[in-house]
Amino acid sequence: MATWAGQPGIKGSSETVRMMLLTCVSVGITFTWGVEMTYCTPYLLSLGLTKGQTSLVWVAGPLSGLIVQPIIGVVADESTSSWGRRRPIIAIGSIIVACSLLALGFTKEIVAHFVTGKEAAETATIIVAVFSLYATDFAINGASRMGSLGHIIGYAMGAVNLIGLFGTRFGDSQFKQLTVIAAMGILICSAITCWAVTERVLVSVREDPRRDQARFKVFRQIWSTLLTLPPRIRGICNAVFWAWIGWFPFLVYSSTWVGEMYFRYEMPEGAQASNDALGDMGRIGSTALTVYSTVTFISAWIMPSLIQRPEDHTFTHRPPASIARWVEALNKAKPDLLTAWIISHLVFAAAMFLTPFAGSIRSATFIVAFCGIPWSLAQWAPTTFLGIEVNKLSGTSDNGLNGSPSYRRLSNGVSIEMRDVHGDPESGVTTHGTGSTGELSGVYFGIMNIFTTLPQFIATFMSTIVFSILEPGKSPELAHDAKPSEPSDPTGPNAIAVCMFIGAFCAVGAAWATAKLRHL
Repeated sequence: MATWAGQPGIKGSSETVRMMLLTCVSVGITFTWGVEMTYCTPYLLSLGLTKGQTSLVWVAGPLSGLIVQPIIGVVADESTSSWGRRRPIIAIGSIIVACSLLALGFTKEIVAHFVTGKEAAETATIIVAVFSLYATDFAINGASRMGSLGHIIGYAMGAVNLIGLFGTRFGDSQFKQLTVIAAMGILICSAITCWAVTERVLVSVREDPRRDQARFKVFRQIWSTLLTLPPRIRGICNAVFWAWIGWFPFLVYSSTWVGEMYFRYEMPEGAQASNDALGDMGRIGSTALTVYSTVTFISAWIMPSLIQRPEDHTFTHRPPASIARWVEALNKAKPDLLTAWIISHLVFAAAMFLTPFAGSIRSATFIVAFCGIPWSLAQWAPTTFLGIEVNKLSGTSDNGLNGSPSYRRLSNGVSIEMRDVHGDPESGVTTHGTGSTGELSGVYFGIMNIFTTLPQFIATFMSTIVFSILEPGKSPELAHDAKPSEPSDPTGPNAIAVCMFIGAFCAVGAAWATAKLRHL
């Protein structure tokens, strides 16, 4: 039995304002992701790491998602803080992210205070930078449309010449200034959400000798369910698996690839003398990702209206008679969600097949921006289909009038946390039983998270092999301290483009796996 105090609530005079305040922290998180995705690969290359070594550093993303999220979930569920269960995690995570960002931006200056000697300082700088990147990823994993807005802001800030705008008051390079702004952004956004949201407080939990066994039971249940997945859910997970092998290299390296297009094919004479090659490459990559994120944001609003909803066949549309003919024609022309998901895989594959043939910033930017359309669909189509299947499995056995199985909500209560409420409502203290509302949903969505995370490891090691073969040396554009024999040959095939090209075949595999859902 758990004892609670207080009532949950969100400040704001309207539903829109409340939703904006609630999700404000996601803007700060995605802003930080935008800076990390755009600048961290070039930054690590500028420190002297090879592309193969840099790709191994990016294991931080899937590793943090696989390890940190379940641990943080357990810690938050048992927190008895007077702030509630989630807000302390958000606050602590935001502080860690802010400190890690500053350490990442000013790594050389921090190391210089403690380490003397050029070679020792270079090694220590790489270690601190990698540690800061891991801390940022792990803290973010601990802590929609609003998220897309955060990406747009982050990429747009990266595309602006911050040195020209602010001078050197926030740092003497583009990357340093971005880390300062991102650190302030994550702190401000999380502070707004923590201020606006009031949580119930967990007062006490009765000790249950079966509690520890229950924790391991969750993992056993996930494993046993994984081995006996219903065919259609397994099909959805297979499609997600292949799709993410294709998407991961694009998400991590696309901005660096666009920047390399400039340095290798379009850089004017004399630009080699730039004192901030990292900032130049970052701004070029950020410009492409700003367009890409804008396309994603717009698509998130427009595409749902252009696709048949899964439940459209369960009721009859009755538009006004004056426009009924046009509405019916439009509805007939709409593809269903499964068809749209298949098309999105093929569109992404077509874009990735073109990457080795891009030879200019414009062509590379167009390819990156075009991928915003399939990415928008990839964010919500899998969860939509999985939600439908979970509802079917958790529905009652009664049949409706048309003979089809009926559906029901996973939780009919006002709050997903409310189970068998007892106690005095006037005292503000209530007790709850230990029901398992949403258990089925949690297991299946946890399994899909596994099918999202494992492909990222595969894509990372695939990239490492490609980089080791095609560009085994240091970056010729960014590693200015490298010896003449250390940089890779920039005249050969672009290794990042080859990784994305290989990802195109995986996207085709995802389209094939998605198409098989029609027959399951």
